[in-house]
Amino acid sequence: MSLKANFYKDKICLNVLVNSIENAREVYKAAEGHVLAGLLSKNYNTVEEAVEDMKIYSKEINNSISVGLGAGDPNQWKMVAEISKEVQPQHVNQVFTGIGYTRGLLGQSETLVNGLISPSGKVGFVKVSTGPLSSKAEDGIIPVRTAIQMLKDMGCSSVKFFPMGGLKTKDEYREVCKACAELDFIMEPTGGIDLSNFEEIVKIALEEGVKKVVPHVYTSIVDKETGDTKVEDIKKLLSIVKKLV
Repeated sequence: MSLKANFYKDKICLNVLVNSIENAREVYKAAEGHVLAGLLSKNYNTVEEAVEDMKIYSKEINNSISVGLGAGDPNQWKMVAEISKEVQPQHVNQVFTGIGYTRGLLGQSETLVNGLISPSGKVGFVKVSTGPLSSKAEDGIIPVRTAIQMLKDMGCSSVKFFPMGGLKTKDEYREVCKACAELDFIMEPTGGIDLSNFEEIVKIALEEGVKKVVPHVYTSIVDKETGDTKVEDIKKLLSIVKKLV
């Protein structure tokens, strides 16, 4: 069972939602394995139920799963950590304040654990108050490079920059990418990414020297009737990835 995500040419790995084991198999095949299949903790009633289900997914797609909060819900942080301890997935989504606890429970450094930081409205600064209590307090806004070093202190692997609103926060995003490149950190752009802006968003990260990018493409490629992530859209995304790298 692999704990390391499969990056295309060691540069890009997609992160998408899956609705069923069959959908996960199809998505994994369409992405030629360069994908993390998102399973949201919010969709399960208990840790035990989630662990049982996610272990089945793990066996089917070489453990290429991403344990998610569910729309960045800070109240899911502990459930995500406890699920991840048992499942040992390739990728975990976590709020800023939950990273140390999560890494400690995982007991290893190979699983990618991202840390959720948000746009602040000011280039070069980010909001780190994304935990269950801090998100209700006055915004904790600090320099992005300080935020990344704090993430590293806690055993984090990458910045999850959310919610981006697609290209609405382009200038802030570019500066976060510069900081990730300088500090040798993985970048995970998230929020409002679709087939129309995917290429530009990933290209910005690569232009700024980011070594590894994990773009999250969620509801924009989900079939509204079935809830499945569209296989044809995964193929389109992979073709863009191959063009960029």
